[in-house]
Amino acid sequence: MAVFTPVSDSDARELLTRYTLGDLVSLRGITAGIENTNYFLNTTTGEYVLTVFEVLTFEQLPFYIELMHHLATGGVPVPHPQALRDGSLLTRLHGKPCAIVSKLSGGYEASPSAAHCALAGATLAQAHLMGRNFKLEQPNLRGLSWWQETIPKVLPFLSKHQAEMILQTLDEQTRFAATPLYQALPRGPAHCDLFRDNVLFDGTFDMPRMGGIIDFYFAGCDAWLFDVAVSVNDWCIDRATGVFDTERLSAWLTAYAGIRPFTDEEKLAWPSLLQAAALRFWVSRLYDYYLPRPAQTLKPHDPRHFERILQERRSTPAPAL
Repeated sequence: MAVFTPVSDSDARELLTRYTLGDLVSLRGITAGIENTNYFLNTTTGEYVLTVFEVLTFEQLPFYIELMHHLATGGVPVPHPQALRDGSLLTRLHGKPCAIVSKLSGGYEASPSAAHCALAGATLAQAHLMGRNFKLEQPNLRGLSWWQETIPKVLPFLSKHQAEMILQTLDEQTRFAATPLYQALPRGPAHCDLFRDNVLFDGTFDMPRMGGIIDFYFAGCDAWLFDVAVSVNDWCIDRATGVFDTERLSAWLTAYAGIRPFTDEEKLAWPSLLQAAALRFWVSRLYDYYLPRPAQTLKPHDPRHFERILQERRSTPAPAL
C-alpha cells in the first residue's frame, strides 16, 4: 500500500466488536490505492473491505460515506458502508477514521469493450438519478476554484506552449462557468473520478456483468455532464493519442442517455465539459508530478497523457451527444 497503517488480527477482532458482522476469519492487505489503507476483511457473515483513511479527516468523511450508503440502499451497485452497533457508519482505528464496506464482486477491465462501456454508462446514470434526493452537499473539491488556485503553482514547470494552452483553457472555463448555459446544466452528487480502475465487472470479457462502482473519495456536487466527460475521456479513447474510439463512445453515451436523457443545454455544453474534464486531470497530474506530497510513495502518473487529451479536445470537434 502506498500510505498504510498496519492492522493486526487482534486490531480487527477488537474493531468487529463494535459491529454485528460476526467473527474474524481473515485479514489481507490490498496493495492498490494511493490515499487510503485498505484490507480485505472476511468474517463469519461475509466479505468486506476495511478502509483506514490517511488523508481525509473524520469531519470530512460523512459526505462520501453517506453518499455511498444512500446509493447502495437505492439499489446502485456501490460499496455499502456497514453500520456500527450504535447506527453510525464511521469509527476510528489507531486514531484514524475508518469504515467497513461490503466487498463488491469482480475486477476492473484495463481494456474495456463497448459492452463494458455500456454497463458503466448506464450505472453512472442510475447513480446520478438516485443522487437527486441526497441531502448532503459538498462541491467538487477539484473543480474550477482548485484549478484557479493550482495552475499558477505548476506554471514554472511548463514550456511556453504548455503555459499558453493551460491558461487559455482556464480562462475559457472561468468565463463559461459564469454563463446561463452552464448554470442550467443538471447537477447533483457526482463521482468525479470514474476511471476504468474504479469500476468492477463480473462475467467474461465477451459477456460482462456489472460488479459496481468504487472509490467515491473525490466525489462532489457538480454538473453531471462533467462526470460523463471525465469518464469517457478515460474509457472511450485510444490511450496513445487521446482520440475517441467511436464504438465505445457511442455505447457509453447511448446507455447513459437511455436512463437519463441529455438535455438541450448539455448538448450545447458538451465540447466545453470535455475540455474541462481533461484540464482537471492534467492539472492534478502536473501538481502530483512536480509538487508531490512528502509522504507520497507511488510514482505519479505522466501528466503528458492528459495534455494530449486536452490538445485533442481543443483541436477536434466534439462528437455530438
